[in-house]
Amino acid sequence: MVWGSNMAFVKLASRDIAPLFMAGIRSMVAAICLYIWMKAKGLTLFPSRIIIFHGVVAGLLFGTEFGFIFVGLQYTLASRGYVILYTAPFIAALGAHFFLVEDRFNLWKACGLMLAFGGLVVLFLKNLGTFSFEAFPGDLLFLIAGTMWGMTTVYIKKYLAQRADPLQILFYQLFFSAPFLFALSLSFEDPVVSGFSLLTAFSLFYQCIIVAFLSYLAWFVLVSRYPVSLLHAFSFFTPVFGVIFSGILILGEAISPNLILALIMVSLGMVLVNYRPSD
Repeated sequence: MVWGSNMAFVKLASRDIAPLFMAGIRSMVAAICLYIWMKAKGLTLFPSRIIIFHGVVAGLLFGTEFGFIFVGLQYTLASRGYVILYTAPFIAALGAHFFLVEDRFNLWKACGLMLAFGGLVVLFLKNLGTFSFEAFPGDLLFLIAGTMWGMTTVYIKKYLAQRADPLQILFYQLFFSAPFLFALSLSFEDPVVSGFSLLTAFSLFYQCIIVAFLSYLAWFVLVSRYPVSLLHAFSFFTPVFGVIFSGILILGEAISPNLILALIMVSLGMVLVNYRPSD
């Protein structure tokens, strides 16, 4: 729900601040908050060189994912790109099967993921458009971004989850992604800031503190404790709640049958993903 509502706040702030620059601000501010908290708890920022290396990789993967999404939006429809982006749970489930212990892919997970993904297709069905070679580069970039999202979760689970505190893991992802996002912004966006308002300030506060600082920290605590394939599947709820917050609560749009059906399909998909048949 927090990630879904973030879509609405990004839309509100994008009137004044460019998306990549906004993402850079979010990473920078949240990293500063994490730094203060880690210092208060006496946590070492960089316990070893190998952890620094894995932290840099995680940060660059995170930043590059945003870059691909931004560039992809220049070529394809946002709704179609968003559906393609959510190939990420499939990538996470397959990656977990091959690279992680005790997180195997099975028929129940496959059916659950496909049902949940079908829910997203239903949700955005009217705005998906048709295939065209002009839009193909954007579709491909979103597919790469979704792949990188799934890979990032598996990478962190394998190389950082058991070696570093969740505070440290999130700090690395934000700290190393911030300068990369600012560089991308300066390369592709002009102007980066076109205005500022009280609503934009509140939106930035929500994105930086509630989303990037607190909810991402909760996410990495969960990544440390639970199987990646099961956890990542719940991200299918993000676009559903995004439509609810953006369309219904902010724009005053009516609840559509597609939205109800999508919510049911994603919910049933999560039941199947987490189903464990008795021996």
